Amino acid sequence: MASIEDEVGDLARRNSTATVLFHHAVAERLGLGPSDHKCLDLVRERGPVTAAELAGLTGLTTGAITGVVARLLRAGFVAREPDPHDGRKQMLTITALARERIAEVFDGLAEDTRDALTTGFDEGQLATIAEFLRRATEFTVRRTALLRARTLVDGGGRRRTTREGEEPR
Repeated sequence: MASIEDEVGDLARRNSTATVLFHHAVAERLGLGPSDHKCLDLVRERGPVTAAELAGLTGLTTGAITGVVARLLRAGFVAREPDPHDGRKQMLTITALARERIAEVFDGLAEDTRDALTTGFDEGQLATIAEFLRRATEFTVRRTALLRARTLVDGGGRRRTTREGEEPR
């Protein structure tokens, strides 16, 4: 029989996968790719950021971020504004259109969340759940940074697939 720690670990993994798939569906609804959607979410969450800061937060290359920013600009979801402290830099800000479209996609989610996830728990239990989620988020951020650091030290983790009969590099 599995321990409660094993069950929590399994459920956390399953929840992570379900969350990723949910955000893929959100991205589709917004007419975006998953990376574009999460970059937009980072701009929304953190306020004005530079493309370089966005690349650092996501681990995407500057070339990939250039594509993300171009798509978000074309969709009208972000705008570029001069950095008030350094006129050479451009800051990315979320637009009213993006806020409106995101609100449409998430309409009713708060009520559904309350009904499906928090009803029946008392204040102490909800505080414990909140603490678990806080720890889980901090843990994931730390582990992400560690994985990225190890990948940089090891020379990168992306491997090109080979065609039949071709030797791997």
